[in-house]
Amino acid sequence: MKRVAILGGGPAGAFAAEQLASAGLKVILFDEKLAWEKPCGGGLTFKAYNQYPFLIDNAMPKRLVTETVLGAPKAGTVTLKLGDPLLIYSRFDLNRLLLERAGNAGVEIEKARVNAMSRYGSGWQLRTSSGVADADFCIVATGARNPLRDVGTELKPEDTMSALGYYIPGDQERIDIQFLPGLEGYIWIFPRCGHLSVGICGKGAPAALLRKRLEQYMTERDLPWKGATFYSHLLPSLDTGSWKKNRVAGDGWMAVGDAAGLVDPITGEGLYYAIRSADLAARSLLSEVGGAAEKTVEYRRLLRRDFTGDLEFGSRLAKRVFLGSFLFGSVPARMVQFTRRSPRFSAIMQDLFAGRQPYLGLKKRLFRNLNGSLYEIGMSLGFSRLVPRKARA
Repeated sequence: MKRVAILGGGPAGAFAAEQLASAGLKVILFDEKLAWEKPCGGGLTFKAYNQYPFLIDNAMPKRLVTETVLGAPKAGTVTLKLGDPLLIYSRFDLNRLLLERAGNAGVEIEKARVNAMSRYGSGWQLRTSSGVADADFCIVATGARNPLRDVGTELKPEDTMSALGYYIPGDQERIDIQFLPGLEGYIWIFPRCGHLSVGICGKGAPAALLRKRLEQYMTERDLPWKGATFYSHLLPSLDTGSWKKNRVAGDGWMAVGDAAGLVDPITGEGLYYAIRSADLAARSLLSEVGGAAEKTVEYRRLLRRDFTGDLEFGSRLAKRVFLGSFLFGSVPARMVQFTRRSPRFSAIMQDLFAGRQPYLGLKKRLFRNLNGSLYEIGMSLGFSRLVPRKARA
């Protein structure tokens, strides 16, 4: 394999390019924007920067957030202290960091858009906004709005969620998460370097309705949305049935990040899975397992073993998390109340925010801690007189 083309210069594309070039392959990366700002996103969990320490050990501007305020109807709010902070960049700085690392590793970076790709013998011919290029293999990192219809995930309407919001001046030390009745999604206030991102994500709801609900929320909290910069994005949010047939690789190509649909179906987190899938794609290409066809099979296997099985299970949980009920109340309300009253449940929420708690083991852990959590809640509400002395001992 002489030359690998990376189609897209976001975090997934840039990291895949760096890994392959560092191993000695000739790599060319195409992106029409290169480093760019993106009003939403930019948050990295402990799982991400613990696994890839360069994400925190660098000179780029960044901030650490150690508090999240969760809110739900009929439950008020609760402040969750994060033992493992969330790391926040502007997307411009994060993209620039990864592209600089790719360039330093020897990647040829071209500011151009790939408009079409076609098989040329055993390789590829790429038509770009600046001409024609050839490659032996392609890494597709074009994001959720992938214009190359024959490669990458095939998103149907039920496999997407809308994310929209406003980019406003301001600062705060915490992240706010607000659940809304009847919405498979949530509102966020995200403190970034130099501004706030206030937005909403939702699945199965029209964008106009989401925007109306967000603006109502902002008005109630005196957050200035009139005249503020508005943004809107499409996020992959694969339904359960789409995960096993998800098109992540094919003849001479692999897709990474959003272009492969690799986004958490509950939180909407994509950055960790972008970087991780780029790492696994590079490992597969550099492996000793036969030719290109065998390497794409290896990539699918590594993804499944590493995290896509967990995300598939998360897609089964999503509606229950946002729209389900438990103990005669909504699940979001109970989450807020349990976090407020139960140290055991608060620890579970901390691990979810840090990325340490997989969805596959969540149900078992919740039930294992349920009795203890209910006891803690009862005691915190002053019901100790209802608990037998023997149990208290």
